[in-house]
Amino acid sequence: MMQVRSAVWFLAFFVPVLPAQPAANAPPPDIRQLMREVQQHQRQLDKVRESYTFNSLETTQDIDAGGQVKKTETTEYEDFFVNGHFIQRTVKKNGQPLDAGARQKETGHVTKLVEKAEKTPPGQPLEDSGVSISRLLDIMDVRNPRRETFRGRTAIVFDFAGRKDAKTHGLAEDASKKLQGVVWIDEADRQVAHLEVRFIDDFRIAGGLFAKIDKGSSFRFDQAPVKDGLWLPTGGEGTVQARFLLLKNVRQHFTERDYDYKRFTVETEESRAAAVK
Repeated sequence: MMQVRSAVWFLAFFVPVLPAQPAANAPPPDIRQLMREVQQHQRQLDKVRESYTFNSLETTQDIDAGGQVKKTETTEYEDFFVNGHFIQRTVKKNGQPLDAGARQKETGHVTKLVEKAEKTPPGQPLEDSGVSISRLLDIMDVRNPRRETFRGRTAIVFDFAGRKDAKTHGLAEDASKKLQGVVWIDEADRQVAHLEVRFIDDFRIAGGLFAKIDKGSSFRFDQAPVKDGLWLPTGGEGTVQARFLLLKNVRQHFTERDYDYKRFTVETEESRAAAVK
């Protein structure tokens, strides 16, 4: 699920000096300018979020054609940032720590990601699985901006949908053309507080010969100020129906819970360093 998740993941983080709250009846800001500010804030605070780490638990349920759960699996991660890029290290599967062989393999994988992150400028996708905000705005039509109260705070809310005529490059951008959703931006902090998105058309990879994600597959993502005023992910949820190699039909529901946010200490620094040894 990481590649699907990162395709819609545009994070922004705490800014120490907050803008004054606008009047309740003031017109919503220009959406493109608002999203540029979100992106700028993210870049400004890249180093701040690299001082923090957190854990996440992903639960995946396989669903049969009748909607019944066939199998449930869990994966636990240690999450951190390198040069503005989000990195996950798998630490447990179904509640059990990885065995020696799996740990060695995961360490090699994370080491490569960290090395690549150190060489990849912030804002550029670490793998062919991300879309920058500026590119997303080129691919999407945005409309219906309005103000709402979201979790006791004022948010700018707007709808978006992929433009079928947009010129795209790579799987993530191609998939974005098939999306429709709603985003809630915290107006004071200029942070993405909540995102809901769904596929409004089937998305085929290699013409559907390799894989097809079905229309109606959907996702949501949440952020909040969780530690020292810093905005970080708090969880997400999604339902995916897909077919692979014209043979295997997959129906899955997944949830993610993020927790245990903390600054790096000697212990957490050693834990992160272990990922690149």
